[in-house]
Amino acid sequence: MLADYQIGVGIADMTGPSVEVNFMGYANPSQTGRGIHMRLFSRAFIVDDGTKRTVFVSIDGGMGSDLVTKHVIEKVQSSLGDNSTYTYDNVCISGTHSHSGPAGFLQYTLFQFTSFGFVKECFDGWVQGIADSILQAHKNLQPGKIFLAQGDLVGANINRSPTSYLLNPSEERDRYDANTDTNMILLRFVSQSGEDIGVLNWFAVHGTSMNNTNKLISGDNRGYASYLLEQHFNGPSRKVQQGKGSFVAAFASSNLGDVSPNTKGPHCMDTGLPCDTLHSSCNGRNEMCVASGPGKDMFESTEIIGQKQYDHALKLMQSATVEVKGPIDFRHAFRHMTGLNVTLDDGSTGTLCTPAMGYSFAAGTTDGPGAFDFTQGTNSSNPFWNAVAGLLSKPTKEQIACQAPKPILLNTGAISTPYDWDPQTSPVQILRIGQVFILAVPVELTTMAGRRVRDALAKILQPLAGETPAVVTPIAGLANSYASYTTTFEEYQGQRYEAGSTIYGPHALQGWIQELSAIANDMKSGSPSKSDPAPPDNLSKMLELLPGVIFDAAPLGKKFGDVTMDASKSYEVGDIATVKFQAGNPRNDQRLGNTFLTIEKQNSSNEWDMIFTDADWATKFTWIPHSEFTGISEVQIDWEIDSNEESGTYRICHTGEHKNLLGKITHYSGCSSSFTLTS
Repeated sequence: MLADYQIGVGIADMTGPSVEVNFMGYANPSQTGRGIHMRLFSRAFIVDDGTKRTVFVSIDGGMGSDLVTKHVIEKVQSSLGDNSTYTYDNVCISGTHSHSGPAGFLQYTLFQFTSFGFVKECFDGWVQGIADSILQAHKNLQPGKIFLAQGDLVGANINRSPTSYLLNPSEERDRYDANTDTNMILLRFVSQSGEDIGVLNWFAVHGTSMNNTNKLISGDNRGYASYLLEQHFNGPSRKVQQGKGSFVAAFASSNLGDVSPNTKGPHCMDTGLPCDTLHSSCNGRNEMCVASGPGKDMFESTEIIGQKQYDHALKLMQSATVEVKGPIDFRHAFRHMTGLNVTLDDGSTGTLCTPAMGYSFAAGTTDGPGAFDFTQGTNSSNPFWNAVAGLLSKPTKEQIACQAPKPILLNTGAISTPYDWDPQTSPVQILRIGQVFILAVPVELTTMAGRRVRDALAKILQPLAGETPAVVTPIAGLANSYASYTTTFEEYQGQRYEAGSTIYGPHALQGWIQELSAIANDMKSGSPSKSDPAPPDNLSKMLELLPGVIFDAAPLGKKFGDVTMDASKSYEVGDIATVKFQAGNPRNDQRLGNTFLTIEKQNSSNEWDMIFTDADWATKFTWIPHSEFTGISEVQIDWEIDSNEESGTYRICHTGEHKNLLGKITHYSGCSSSFTLTS
């Protein structure tokens, strides 16, 4: 098979601190990490046509970050001793939007409240992991081909703001069969010898199958789908440790702004009845209106939605016979969005607003309701909250008029202490791989907003396809930075959560379309794209208020790694084997590329083979602190034994690091007693 491209795939662990750090997504102050269900990975795909190359990275994290992107590129450049191969222009880093990963990696104040400021432990772990995945893909470059497939996946998502969707023109809605996008776009990467080496796809669904009570690190439904597909091609963990295989599968985010995986829909927690549809409340209280499903709990729901995506991707891989052909190209630009003039559909001019968050932002969503007395669909303000928010920054009449009908709760664009609360400058980017044009934006586009973006850009880019089939324009959401949400103008009038979080005002969508169109026209004409200055690098100014690990201690007569609750003597399929150990704080070492636990099976030579780590679905690693003052803690390891396990002798082991009062960190390990499994 003759090769059209040089292609390379890479995967690396980027989990970050697994305990004591608030999770990014729900902004729930009580949702701080207590361990790991599945590790977070960065998955990189490089395509080179001999003249140019692109790099697309999908990370099992909440979203992109301009600060992370800058330092990843610098780290890759430093490692290669080359400042021109990988730059802002051709590197795209997109978050899957899992809500079960650590926060503190964004450099804007609004996103640092619940994480007690910036968390450099998270930032460093993410920069290292993402850079490592790109470097691995670079090292793995080889001749190969890429094939394209598309197809609808039904039953894996619902629209969580259906009343807002209905505000869009009926003639526009009539063009579509559903109020969410069900199409999965998939690229299959094949080596010159015909071996599958990777898959990259885009599908619209939120990473909120794991709800806001979860405290274990997880890639959520997309992470589980990646896990299944990588296991399928690399072999089970007992043969190839998760994250160490040669086949890489990324399930990337798209226009997921109003799209939920909780397919049972929202119901009142107290009565079980459907919520008030317009305001997503129960007797006026938004906290009681929560969406769930399709499983009996969040773990089963994650498994079901992830399984659906895996099954569909595998089916599309088998039908992916349309070859991707054509040149590699890219365009990237920073745009100062505040005050940007945009041409509207009727030919008039609109202006993007100074960033601001509305009342409905504080209400949260049916995936994770907010607190206090806020409700979605709020078009009026409240004197008390106006007074509270006014202590931070009182919006001007011009700002109020610009954001209307959004009632401004937080005038974030006018606050720069200790640094900007919201981004004023954001990136737009297009990566071209043959007839596929990846449209990268730093926002969560709603379903209809995404459709308008794809349609507008496809019209501009279609002439570049030449004799190939129609251009394909997947949206890569939450890419390279984060500027919250973007709705259509019509949806903005309803002021549900997504509209209340559209920071640049009612014409934001037209702004994104305009600026993407500008760089698309540059690509079409072969011209370079003009860019505004990049956002400032505020790393040296970041406030870190989260206390570090002071020290670890073990009770008298115990040492680190000792078993405090041993395994039973025997188990059967379907059982959960549980062991506890005397432990140090997992923040002492993130163990990137490693593990805090192993499930081991005794072989015929009486040696122990590792079959599972903390990256596997079947295990849970939970840290149990006893007291902040004594420094004593344990870890609990759970192994859910499924029907694939063979009879034999097993044990459960824990590895970690502890810290003494002088700050010295020491490695330790321990194992349970052996036990038998009868399958």
